[in-house]
Amino acid sequence: MTAETPRPLLSVEHLSIEFGSRRVVNDLSFALHSGKTLCIAGESGSGKSLTSLAIMGLLPKMARLPSGVILFEGQNLLDLPERQMQALRGKDIGMIFQEPMTSLNPLMTVGQQLEETVRRHEAVSRGQARQRTREMLDAVRVPQVEKRLTQYPTSCPAGCGNG
Repeated sequence: MTAETPRPLLSVEHLSIEFGSRRVVNDLSFALHSGKTLCIAGESGSGKSLTSLAIMGLLPKMARLPSGVILFEGQNLLDLPERQMQALRGKDIGMIFQEPMTSLNPLMTVGQQLEETVRRHEAVSRGQARQRTREMLDAVRVPQVEKRLTQYPTSCPAGCGNG
């Protein structure tokens, strides 16, 4: 008797990404199993962020995927309507941006942005979302949580992680 190999949580198969006639990601394949960590390393401009954006369905409109399949829990993300992708983003699939200060909305406080994400994915009140946000910031050891929640991203020292 042999144990069956579990299906990967995420499987990218033969993914290629193009902008016009320029292929920027060529035939990329990898699998990620639940509970495991995968590191995608490469030089600047090698397609790491574009691959993550493709997985989340957030590539710019001018990008084209001439080949590839992106399976999450066995479902091809490239076939999902935008509404279903929105339900997955931030809850089941996410990306840690290299430059968080350029990823946050400078017109909303840090607290507003985090609470909005919690409320989109969990059926909670505003107060519960605020508490969940506090817990998240505490978990990653952001100092002065209450102060950080009311600050705008541009006024947080070093991305709200220090001082």
